[in-house]
Amino acid sequence: MFHKILIANRGEIACRVIKTARRMGILTVAVYSDADRDSLHVSMADEAIHIGASPSRESYLQSARIIDAAKLTGAQAIHPGYGFLSENAAFAQDCLDNDIVFIGPPIDAINKMGSKAAAKSIMELAGVPLVPGYHGDNQEPALLKQSSTDMGYPVLLKASAGGGGKGMRQVWYEEDFDEALTAAKRESLNSFNDDKMLVEKYITEPRHVEIQVFFDQQGNGVYLAERDCSIQRRHQKVIEEAPAPNMTDSLREKMGQAAISAAEAINYQGAGTVEFLLDKEGAFYFMEMNTRLQVEHPVTEMITGQDLVEWQLRVASGENLPLKQSDITIQGHAFEARIYAEDPDNDFLPVTGKLSYLSTPDEDRHTRIDTGIRQGDDVSVYYDPMIAKLIVWDENREKALQRLTKTLSEYRISGLKTNIDFLYNISNSEPFSAAELDTSFIEKNHAAIFHDSEQDINRDIPLAALYLLLQQQRSAIQSTRNSSDPYSPWNRTNTWRLNEAYTQQLKLLCHQQEITVDVEQIDHRDSNRYRICFNGLVVEARGELSGDLIAGHHLKIDINGYQTHATISQHDDIYSLYQQQSVFQFSLLKPQLGEQDTAADKNALTAPMNGTIIEILVTTGNSVTKGQPLIVMEAMKMEHTIRAPIDGIIQEHYYHSGDLVEGGAELLKLEESGLDKPGKE
Repeated sequence: MFHKILIANRGEIACRVIKTARRMGILTVAVYSDADRDSLHVSMADEAIHIGASPSRESYLQSARIIDAAKLTGAQAIHPGYGFLSENAAFAQDCLDNDIVFIGPPIDAINKMGSKAAAKSIMELAGVPLVPGYHGDNQEPALLKQSSTDMGYPVLLKASAGGGGKGMRQVWYEEDFDEALTAAKRESLNSFNDDKMLVEKYITEPRHVEIQVFFDQQGNGVYLAERDCSIQRRHQKVIEEAPAPNMTDSLREKMGQAAISAAEAINYQGAGTVEFLLDKEGAFYFMEMNTRLQVEHPVTEMITGQDLVEWQLRVASGENLPLKQSDITIQGHAFEARIYAEDPDNDFLPVTGKLSYLSTPDEDRHTRIDTGIRQGDDVSVYYDPMIAKLIVWDENREKALQRLTKTLSEYRISGLKTNIDFLYNISNSEPFSAAELDTSFIEKNHAAIFHDSEQDINRDIPLAALYLLLQQQRSAIQSTRNSSDPYSPWNRTNTWRLNEAYTQQLKLLCHQQEITVDVEQIDHRDSNRYRICFNGLVVEARGELSGDLIAGHHLKIDINGYQTHATISQHDDIYSLYQQQSVFQFSLLKPQLGEQDTAADKNALTAPMNGTIIEILVTTGNSVTKGQPLIVMEAMKMEHTIRAPIDGIIQEHYYHSGDLVEGGAELLKLEESGLDKPGKE
């Protein structure tokens, strides 16, 4: 067994590998970029080596620097994690050339599965079922389009060298093909330095079911059940579970044997995942094989009781597989929810910022959290926006799902937008509870998953107002204690006004709406009882509120005799109000002093996030129509297309391809068509 390994990755997977290595008595070496100098994986490792600037192409994708770090520290093997160089055959060859063990499959296996087109041919010869499609070398756009027309829409464009949803586009109509192909090829080239595409028939209502396989160097192979990864957005998984619901023993064995055949066809070694589409009739089709450990591997660990990273280390050091197929059993059910820094209400746009407040559920034998981020850390523009993986287990799916919803309600983050509410709404929805799963689940159940903003406002505005009033009282009391004249009317802690009711007005900003809240103190003897109304409407259900603020951030609430509680955190001017099942964010608008020109130029297009300009699609002087793509940006491994909000003429560009831009920066100037220009006087 190795005495020291280097982990050529970052974040939660680096921390995950370090935990297992530490338990096995193996020393670890971390590598880090400028952005990760103070990250969790660096502090957890026994040693750490700086390998370059923040962009991954200047650090984590620099094979030579990683090899040098391993040689410098005496690491005998390199664990690549997932992403970055994990499926890079050239990197695996560099390890071999420098007498360093690559903790992964043979180079030939990586090469064969690295091309989706080549993989399809190999699987066809191995008798593994395939989705109908075009996988040829001729990449003429006209041929790809004709192939799509021949097999019938909808079709799926996929990067031949791709993975993780990169370089992938659904095309439902022939007239959308050209734009989708251009975008898919561009994204594939940027992600994999290869824009070769394949086209497959898009199977409607499929489930995404994958099989975990493991082979040792002696040729022994097993499969460790399956995972259902159908809950996806942007072709990337967000909730996974194991075993797959409604899976029969017969179907599990057929899919498992097909996965074993796929691995045997390329003389596989180590951990791998064979991904299938499963239709409603029980037919399954090979999609791809990932020659690495998967992000969602913890759910397999939870139901089998095995540590797959330990298996990787033992197999890479030449040991036999720890178990035979007959020894592998399934116990209970597990879910994994991926917590991302992103805005589900804005097409899942990734966001950056500081985790100013972080409170997680307690870990125990039922609950596990894999993360590489701590309170106070930044989610930067340079890497994937995943914050953590929340994994739960129980003896059956119903109980495990109940644990998932409970722990999601206890996972609290502020300082940036996350998808926690979105994940909670999925897990708490009736279709998910009933396991009505397919890869279009989110689109089909949009109304059940996404919050109704008006409902949120009616429920949460009174609590936000109550907190602000109690906070003001707390500050006033402290000020009175420090005052030389505590009886001064300026030190009153209530809303007393001469010859008027005790009233106060607050202006809040939430859900991008400005809300005016009027608060009346009901009982002058009890300064903590209020009646709330906003935008002119009395909130009947929460008409009378009272409460106490404990330790400055815990709100105890009484609503017409119903008692509950909430937790408050503050980051800059933004407050987060956490209740049992949700988080509500708001800010207190300060009164404007004097006149201000708040009119925004509707024709000034701004960056929705920090990122890099990938491509500028129009030039100065071009006439454009509403909805036309203008600029393509990339941030945190995702592309975002800036489109024209109106018909107009491009007046000026402020950035070029390759430039880094900050969120909110003006990208170009667009003049509306048909506007009369002012004449000279």
